[in-house]
Amino acid sequence: MSTKPDHFDEMRVGDDGVRAPYDGYKAWYDEQPPGRFARKSKEAEAFFRRTGITFNVYGQVAAQERLIPFDLVPRIISSREWTKLSKGIEQRVRAINAFLHDIYNRQEILRAGRIPIDLIARNAAFLPQMMGFSPPGDVYTHIVGTDIVRTGEDDFFVLEDNARTPSGVSYMLENRETMLQMFPELFSRIKVQPVSDYPKNLRRSLAASAPKSCGGKPVIAVLTPGIYNSAYYEHSFLADQMGAELVEGHDLRVVDGHIAMRTTRGYKQIDVLYRRVDDEYLDPLTFNPKSMLGVPGIMDVYRAGNITIANAPGTGVSDDKAIYSYMPDIVQFYTGEKAILKNVETFRCGEPDSLKYVLDNLADLVVKEVHGSGGYGMLVGPAASKKELADFADKLRARPGNYIAQPTLSLSTVPIFVKKGLAPRHVDLRPYVLVSPEGINITPGGLTRVALTEGSLVVNSSQGGGTKDTWVLED
Repeated sequence: MSTKPDHFDEMRVGDDGVRAPYDGYKAWYDEQPPGRFARKSKEAEAFFRRTGITFNVYGQVAAQERLIPFDLVPRIISSREWTKLSKGIEQRVRAINAFLHDIYNRQEILRAGRIPIDLIARNAAFLPQMMGFSPPGDVYTHIVGTDIVRTGEDDFFVLEDNARTPSGVSYMLENRETMLQMFPELFSRIKVQPVSDYPKNLRRSLAASAPKSCGGKPVIAVLTPGIYNSAYYEHSFLADQMGAELVEGHDLRVVDGHIAMRTTRGYKQIDVLYRRVDDEYLDPLTFNPKSMLGVPGIMDVYRAGNITIANAPGTGVSDDKAIYSYMPDIVQFYTGEKAILKNVETFRCGEPDSLKYVLDNLADLVVKEVHGSGGYGMLVGPAASKKELADFADKLRARPGNYIAQPTLSLSTVPIFVKKGLAPRHVDLRPYVLVSPEGINITPGGLTRVALTEGSLVVNSSQGGGTKDTWVLED
């Protein structure tokens, strides 16, 4: 007699059944000779090492460069499931962009009392320097990464909105390339929607967002903090794939009211800057005066309409985890529609009643910093020790407004390859969205992150998680 798992298994049904999206893959997998997967796993790791696909882990005695573990079993999503997901993602991204335009201009949602003014006025990610200014094409969030979790057949929740500088898309692309190299025959047998056109679409989307002052073909550059940044590989990869220049702050300067980059033939004007530098370090004349990573005067050029910065400064106010709790209202306010994708129930610890509930139920909740990312600064109550719970309770009492809490969701699982065969592990999904005045483009699939430790719910690469190729099947 089988027992029903306490989570949704995206591949298996009962003891021996397989869900429809995995039919073709499971039939192929069962045909594979013993030992092939183990050999291919080693080949994939060697490929990643040769390519240099690494990231840095901070917060230790010294930053460590690591490979993100890659699992060869794909996550498979049917075209029907993807249609629902993509509609919900597009609705949410449109609402976020409208919210940002409103917050930095008329602030109608505050006037209507749908969001507390304090959540904006006291928000560290809100930039007064953006007030009364609209970016070229009224686009704030040119690249968005929406983190989604699944708990049932038709139950999808948005866990986070990444509207500042979402990372990870290079792993999505390299994961697919690796799978194509490891198992080319598999893609002849199963029709999977491609992701390889993302760099081309990114360039097209950024070019379409160029300022009106741009004459001719827009010049695009990627601004990186440099080789010691945890995502430097991705910055270099995307610049190369787009045919754009990879620049650092010291390569740029203001020339005749525009931003120009240093070349062997003098300075060349830039029209669109895809920046992977945080707001605080973008312009030492406007923000942090000690910054060596940004460009002095770039905000004046930006407000004059002579450059597009992607994503726009100040977008972080929309992916703040306290603002997240109001996203259903934000979607309703700006689209007139009910949100297609659900939010996870969220307790704002800055509210006395919510703080009391969170402290009383800390062992059952996940607690996050409102501006946190990468899995740092969070508490997973069910996995925490008594001391960790007590220490975190002290943090909550000291700075309650710095935290939100959510119930521990039973995340869906997808199999990974282990020595004994296939074993379920918890996953999330980050689809990548491109926004321009010409429209919204969502790459089919995205980056699936997987908790490689049995029972773990933490999928972040900085906390030991891995990645998978994500397949969206063709009709």
